[in-house]
Formats: sequence, structure tokens, C-alpha cells
Amino acid sequence: MSSTTTQTQTLPSLQANASQSYGDWRDDFFKNGYYVFKGAISADKAKNYYQKKALDWLQSFDNKFDLDDKTTWTKENLPQNFRHMYLNYCAAHEKFMWDARTEPEIVKRFEELWGTKELLVSFDTFNITLPGRTDIDFTPWPHTDQAPERKGLACVQGLLNLSPAGPKDGGLLLMVGSSSLFEEFFRCNPARDRGNVAAKFYDFYGFNEDEIKWFEEKGCRQIKVNAEPGDLILWDSRTIHHVALPESDTIRTVLYTCFTPAALAKPEDVAYKAELFGRWEATTHWPHCNIWGHGKAMVDGKIDPMEREEPLEKPELTEQILKLAGVKPY
Repeated sequence: MSSTTTQTQTLPSLQANASQSYGDWRDDFFKNGYYVFKGAISADKAKNYYQKKALDWLQSFDNKFDLDDKTTWTKENLPQNFRHMYLNYCAAHEKFMWDARTEPEIVKRFEELWGTKELLVSFDTFNITLPGRTDIDFTPWPHTDQAPERKGLACVQGLLNLSPAGPKDGGLLLMVGSSSLFEEFFRCNPARDRGNVAAKFYDFYGFNEDEIKWFEEKGCRQIKVNAEPGDLILWDSRTIHHVALPESDTIRTVLYTCFTPAALAKPEDVAYKAELFGRWEATTHWPHCNIWGHGKAMVDGKIDPMEREEPLEKPELTEQILKLAGVKPY
């Protein structure tokens, strides 16, 4: 079956799946809007392969950054990033990123969630948050990665944890219960202008303090998701979330990944996705739609001299990877 032939089949629907009972982790996921898989990969592999590769990547640029010298952990010594996420420099397509996207346990969970093996994957990136930095200002940014206009449970995001995420470490903050109130909120509170991020990347909405209070008054509560290296966290994209910065000395390191059925994608979106794969570009969290390339990092209107035309270590283009990337149809 072609990944672009959707007219004659029943499309996968998480909203429909949410009304069923499974007797497994999916019941908790649909109830709470998130789930933590303990030990999706081994802690050893998380730390000594994936985290090491990510930190090696960060040290691979021609600058003064030194992982062993905290005085060099400054903006001028780091590649451009958005809130510690590296969206350029072909980072999303490094071999270790594709190794994570094809980890059997990770793929399996999205197959179970959607009820199909014919999936596309997001060209997401990784987050490296260096603790103790004083050269940046941090403001919380509680948000959802689903637009107010998009109804129902339509996307599930994933995070592979590579470093300890205890009470004092950096980590994911979730507003438990917010996903089920998503549509009610926007019926009561028409969406505001969403700013530059949402203007470019459709599926995004940032919440202000008064809006967060609305959810709290409905019984929602913010939690920090504590996790160990190798744990996989999945959450409904309608769940309000953001991050806590490290208070400890732990370098927060996570990989983002998200899968949706190929059957949901329009032919033109699959074609554009394949084009971005050919250019080694990162996209949004959405695998099948809302596909935007992040392009090259720019400095003073010109391409950053540190930019790259290809990953440091390219993935082997297996049939599985080509199908997940939208290059080869199912």
C-alpha cells in the first residue's frame, strides 16, 4: 500500500482509539495525556552511546567550547540553538539520531498507539542544556504543539531521556489534565495572536499566566517528569508543557522523536518531507503535516560559517529509514 493513498481506507485515529480499553499502558496514556516507559533502552546505551554522540557533536565545531571548562559554556562558543535545541547544522540527521528513531522499543510503542506499522517519523532534533549558565535569560514558555484550530488527539510527541532527570535536574514539565480541556479552553478563550513562532510553525500555542490559571482552576496540576537515562516519555501534543532548567550539575540531554501513520499524509507533504530529508534539514514535531524546514543558521543575513551540508556521520539509508522519512512508499 502506498503511503500517499488515503482516500479508500479508514484513516488511523487516536481520538477513536482513546475511547477503547486496552488493559495496558495505553489506558494510562489516554487518561493522563502522557506515559513514561522505564528502560526503553538500556541506561548504558543511553549514556555511553547516545549522550556521548550528542556531546561529541557539540564539541565538533571550530570554537572555544570545552566540555571540561564551564567558563567556555557561553553563547559565543555554541552553535545557534533555540532554547537548547539544535535545529540547524544537519543535527537532526546525524546517524545517532536515526539510530534512536529505529530503536525497536521506541518504534513498537508508536505502532501500538496508532495500530499500524506504516509510520512516518519527525525530523526532530536533540536538546543539550548546560547547567549553571549566567549568559542567558530564561523565561518559562508553557505551550502546546497543537494549534487551537486542530481538533481532537492528533499527535503524540516522544522524548528519549539520556541523562538523569531527578528533582534538581533539568527536565520536562507537564500540565496533567490539560489535554482533555484543550478544546473547551479555546471555546471559552478565543485564541490570541500567537507570535512569530506560531506564525511560522502552525501547530503551536503559548499560554500566559492567566490562561494557565484557568487550567489550574479546572483541577490541572503541573508536574516535573522525573526519569532515568533510557526512559521514553510520550505525551499528547495538546498537553501544556515546557521545561525546568537544571539546578544540579547534570547536563540535560534528550532526543525528541514522534511518529504518525503515513496514511495521514498528503502526497505533497510526503514529497516535501522527502526533499527536506535530501537536504538533511530538521522539521517540526509533526511527521505527516505542518512540515517546515528549519533551513540554515544565519548570522547577519548570511549563512553561519559553521553550517554544514551534511551530517558529521550520515545514517545508512536502509529501507526502514527511507520509509520513515517519506522517501520510499509503503
